Amino acid sequence: MAGGVTEQDVVEVILEDHRTMEDLFRRMRSVEDDRAGALEAFSSLLIAHGEAEEAEVYGALKRFKDVDNEEVEHGEEEHAEGNKALLALLEVDEVGSEEWDERLEDLVEAVSHHVDEEERTILNGARENVPDERRAELGDAFLREREQQLSSGCGSIENVRRIVNGK
Repeated sequence: MAGGVTEQDVVEVILEDHRTMEDLFRRMRSVEDDRAGALEAFSSLLIAHGEAEEAEVYGALKRFKDVDNEEVEHGEEEHAEGNKALLALLEVDEVGSEEWDERLEDLVEAVSHHVDEEERTILNGARENVPDERRAELGDAFLREREQQLSSGCGSIENVRRIVNGK
């Protein structure tokens, strides 16, 4: 791999992001943590992750036999639900207020549901049916797109609003 970048299995990269999201949820719930900072990091990661999955991974997985296309399309719908819940939380003025906590729980619920479903269906399907070499190529493409999203400030409220409202 050029530039000293090691190839990474797309499934492992996606799982790593999922674990990071769960850690950021814990930080957003903790009154002892920088909840606003955790939300900012979460917003960027969720948007970059979802956009990279849709741009580089989901379409490619649909071409493999035994990867459930309906689950892939459902995953895209769940990204939209998660993004809406994220926007609702970003629009709350006071971090830690009752409204903030309620919207945080809506976000946790939407994203956790998606993560669980994606791991059981799409990612297991990819592990079983997509060759290692292709998973590594998809991992590289996913990471490139995710990095591009992150460097563009993808988690800003303006960008989240643009995505939710259909670009």
